[in-house]
Amino acid sequence: MTAETKNEKNGCKDPQDYALCDHFISAFGIIGKKWNGLIISSLCDTNAMRFKDLARCIDKCSDRVLVERLKELEQLDIVQRNVDNNSGIISYSLTEKGVELKPVFDQVHDWADKWA
Repeated sequence: MTAETKNEKNGCKDPQDYALCDHFISAFGIIGKKWNGLIISSLCDTNAMRFKDLARCIDKCSDRVLVERLKELEQLDIVQRNVDNNSGIISYSLTEKGVELKPVFDQVHDWADKWA
């Protein structure tokens, strides 16, 4: 097996490897975790949101769980916690890594509008 073929397999280029692809499993572990998709989707359409606004968008999620998910997404460099130096107001926004999920969520919304 050549180095290129091995790298293609590790990068999940072969559809037969998708089920075993660590990157694919990891991605769905992040966006498929309860409430993460709604948090990311809510932030996709805004520059930043305060906690109370996120909580209002995701009203079935408890504040405790929302805080936990935001911290997890921050550790994964998907969400950024911002503190305004003048007012001390805390808001959340997507990082560059998080913004790259916007086309994915746009497609999920399109699919949901058609099929769900």
